[in-house]
Amino acid sequence: MRTRTRTARTLRYGLLLGLLGLLGPLGLLLPAAGPAAAAENGTWGVFPTPPAGAPVTDRAYFFHQGAAGTTVSDSATVLNSSDQDLTFQIFATDAVNTPSGGAFALLPVETAPKDVGTWISLPPETAQTVTVPAKGRKDIPFTVKVPADATPGDHVGGIVALGTAVEGLQKEGKVQVGVKRSVGARLYFRVPGPLTPGLSVEDVKVSRSAPLLPWVRDARATVSYALVNRGNVVVEPKVTVSAEGLFGRRVLDRPARELKLVLLPGQRVELTEPWPDAPQLDWVTVRISAGATTHPDLFSRSEAEFVAVPWPAAGAALTLTGLALALLTLRRRRRRTPQQPQPQPHLAAR
Repeated sequence: MRTRTRTARTLRYGLLLGLLGLLGPLGLLLPAAGPAAAAENGTWGVFPTPPAGAPVTDRAYFFHQGAAGTTVSDSATVLNSSDQDLTFQIFATDAVNTPSGGAFALLPVETAPKDVGTWISLPPETAQTVTVPAKGRKDIPFTVKVPADATPGDHVGGIVALGTAVEGLQKEGKVQVGVKRSVGARLYFRVPGPLTPGLSVEDVKVSRSAPLLPWVRDARATVSYALVNRGNVVVEPKVTVSAEGLFGRRVLDRPARELKLVLLPGQRVELTEPWPDAPQLDWVTVRISAGATTHPDLFSRSEAEFVAVPWPAAGAALTLTGLALALLTLRRRRRRTPQQPQPQPHLAAR
């Protein structure tokens, strides 16, 4: 195995030396994982209802657990911080990760939930709209009824307050376009049973942008990859990025760091890693390793190779070399071509 590896690297080195010689809104966005904080937009907020007599809550999100077939009760509070009454549409829905970047998001009202959002029952009054007085609050009780066939693991959704007022109206031809703002509180619900954390690193790719003249300025690269939660529990991944050049020379070494995102079960997210000083002439193997602090045994790694070559300079060198070889060949042919005897003028005898 070592012999094959050395032979491959020697071949790569020879190829590079030869080239040197010739010389790339889904729903409601909520904050990523971090310190507990109520979901609010400066005008209104949604959070778990505080205990009786308490002005604030010590819960930023809803966290519950219940076996299949059980029912759990709780209450959400909508707080109006503005100087005027506000009217909301209250609904429950599922959570997802945005495909690019992995931000936590709750599905919009027009998208029907399929998981925990369907387990939540709100009061009949929320079937219409709910008005919260200026500088006031409205407590909205709800229940979560776990289906008998609910699968074990984490099910994530939220309670959303969608403002009915249309803001930022703009006229586009004969159509007026506006935006309705919404705020939601996350709800994490765990169904007991076999818990199987799963995390996979997939589709590692590298795109490069190199200067026209090599080494005049730094080459830039972007490492892209996908993280997929293939388990049934929430994972907060940490990622290590490294790269090796020829003969194992380390050209990139970024230690493990928390991504500050909550990767939900079954979700896939696309992420990128900028590389501002990428190699300009090397054969590079880039490796992405992922794990999770709360799951020490969880580990996945994937890699990709790319050849860093200053192609414009190499192309110019190849062109010049080709011209030089053509001129040399032409000269050699001329030298080898035998000279034909010149005809002598014929003088007629008198």
